[in-house]
Amino acid sequence: MDRNPSPPCSDAEEEGDAVGNTVYSKHWLFSVLTRLIEVIAPAEPDPAASPEGARTELDEEMENDICKVWDMSMDEDVALFLQEFNAPDIFMGVFAKSKCPRLTEICVGILGNMACFQDICMSISKDENLGQVLLQRLCDSDSPTLLETSRLLLTCLSQPEVANVWVERIRENPSVYDCVCFIMSSSTNVELLVKVGEVVDKLFDLDEELMLSWIKNGTCRSVGPSVDDSPEELPDFRIVPCILEAAKQVRSDNPEGLDVYMHILQLLTTVDEGIQAIVQAPDGGKDTWSLLYDLVCQELCQPDDPPIIVQEQKTVLASILSVLSAMFASQTEQEYTRMRKNMPLIGSLIRILQYMEGCGKRAVDNSKESEQEETGRTDVNEEDFHLKILKDICCELLSNMLQELTKENTLEGLHQGHLNEQTCSCAFQNLLPLYFASVESFLEVLREADQTLADNLEKRFPSLKVHT
Repeated sequence: MDRNPSPPCSDAEEEGDAVGNTVYSKHWLFSVLTRLIEVIAPAEPDPAASPEGARTELDEEMENDICKVWDMSMDEDVALFLQEFNAPDIFMGVFAKSKCPRLTEICVGILGNMACFQDICMSISKDENLGQVLLQRLCDSDSPTLLETSRLLLTCLSQPEVANVWVERIRENPSVYDCVCFIMSSSTNVELLVKVGEVVDKLFDLDEELMLSWIKNGTCRSVGPSVDDSPEELPDFRIVPCILEAAKQVRSDNPEGLDVYMHILQLLTTVDEGIQAIVQAPDGGKDTWSLLYDLVCQELCQPDDPPIIVQEQKTVLASILSVLSAMFASQTEQEYTRMRKNMPLIGSLIRILQYMEGCGKRAVDNSKESEQEETGRTDVNEEDFHLKILKDICCELLSNMLQELTKENTLEGLHQGHLNEQTCSCAFQNLLPLYFASVESFLEVLREADQTLADNLEKRFPSLKVHT
């Protein structure tokens, strides 16, 4: 059976049966909604029902038909028809009475499609009972239902007219934090993890107070999802380890998902409490640093990649380097930030700057070629903006790390190939004049390690020679 069969058409001879300007049948839709009511409140006991009296499986015909409605609900006329006939209230009955995960998933999915239209989204969002019931779906044990619930929430949070309604509702429901953390820390469903991450990212971006409350959470016992309706106690969840666990799950299979979770971490570093949550974790931030270090040094923007790769990875790199920079500035005494372990990271930072220089030249060329094309100029300017952000973050971290180098670290960097005349010239070119003190400090150390290289760099950058 196809998951989403072709929707039925109305008979042209039945005048007035079409839904809006579509070819879909009002009568057929109404009949499906009526049968749906009968499924959750049967007049006669159903032999297929569970001992508790509720069906746990849909028969093939009903599943086929309700999947057609799911497809049809992407059309605004159909969505309005469903709204007019109180489909959300019918779905409320499904959520309250159904023991069939597939039916619950489909009904949440239909609501998610309906919420894509502004007026319907406002109606759904202002229904307090429906809002509470939908948030309870986050504690479901069924991954497809969790995915559709997350998609619905993200759709509503993306509508400026109702986003605050949902933020406030979530703030008042502590169980949402528990359920989200449970999903991030335990699920292996990459698609679900990405969508839940998008919800968290949107929430934190919309409301700093909510982010702060989630940062501070995890100090008391939590009540979380279970297979049956009885709550079960879960371990104390702390937001950072949960984010890291989800990021590790998505890193190989979904670059966009990795981008989302890195941006969540970056949002945490915009407040002092978030930085402290990262660096004062039981492991002192080691897991976070290790994951981000591996991403930069082993996976992203590698030596065998073409320089243009920095365009594709600019947002995730900016998020990662921003978190590393915040951690390095606040935890220089930690073992994992010792420079003897981080010369490869310095090499990676310089390589990113080198690749950006190549992309910058390419952008200038493209701009000249499309000077008469307004859209082309806009795209180039947007690319320039994002690359500038990445460059600023990269330079800040690099300057801080160069200031911590000793003669021994520098010799190791020279030996490993992370430091040479080409890479040092690139670093100086990008750091000067803003980070003059860092460059001057590094040059003094470099002079002890390799006098010839230091002299050559002074010749390339006369402003340094004047001050030495």
